[in-house]
Amino acid sequence: MMTEQEIIKTFIDSKALLEGHFKLRSGLHSNRFFQAALLLQYPDIAEKVCVQLAEKFKDQEIETVISPAVGGLIVGQEVARALGVRAIFADKENDELVLKRGFKIKPGEKVLVAEDVVTRGGRVQQTIDLVRSLGGEVVGVAVIVDRSAGKASFDVPHESLLKLELATYDPAECPLCQAGKPIERPGSK
Repeated sequence: MMTEQEIIKTFIDSKALLEGHFKLRSGLHSNRFFQAALLLQYPDIAEKVCVQLAEKFKDQEIETVISPAVGGLIVGQEVARALGVRAIFADKENDELVLKRGFKIKPGEKVLVAEDVVTRGGRVQQTIDLVRSLGGEVVGVAVIVDRSAGKASFDVPHESLLKLELATYDPAECPLCQAGKPIERPGSK
C-alpha cells in the first residue's frame, strides 16, 4: 500500500497536480487542479491507485461499480477489476446522468459509485440518485481525490485515497481573476 506521501509524489511525477488559474466543473476557481487523466493515462499507476481505493470497500458485497462519464470511467473500471465485479457508467444527457448502451441495474443490486475527483459532489450525487431511481442500493462512494474540504457529503460511506485542501474561489471574489491571470478549463482539455 502506498503512503499519502507516495500518492502525492505519484500525482506530481505524472504532472496530474497542476498549478495556475483554473475554472472547475463546479464553477469555482482555483490556483491548483488535480487532472486525474494525467495520472490515469499510465495503466500500471491507475491499477495501483485503484486497487488501494477498492481495498476500502472489499467487504461490502458490491455487485457493480458505476461511474459518471467521463472522468470516472477509468477509476470505475479499475476499482471494479480489483473487486472482481462489473463496471458500468452513466452518460450525460441534457445535464442529467442516464444509463445507456444497454446497461441495467436490477432492484436491490449493491452498487459502488467511483469517481476521480470530488469538489462539490454534484456528479456523484446525480449518480447516487440515478442508481436509486433504478432500484439499486448505493453502498458507498470511492474517489481518488476529495478536494471538497468536507463540503461534499453523501448519505453513504465516502472514501478517498487523498484529501487535498486546494483553495477554491467564487468567480466574483477570485484573486486570480482580479490579478488578470488567464483562466484554464483543464477538465475539458
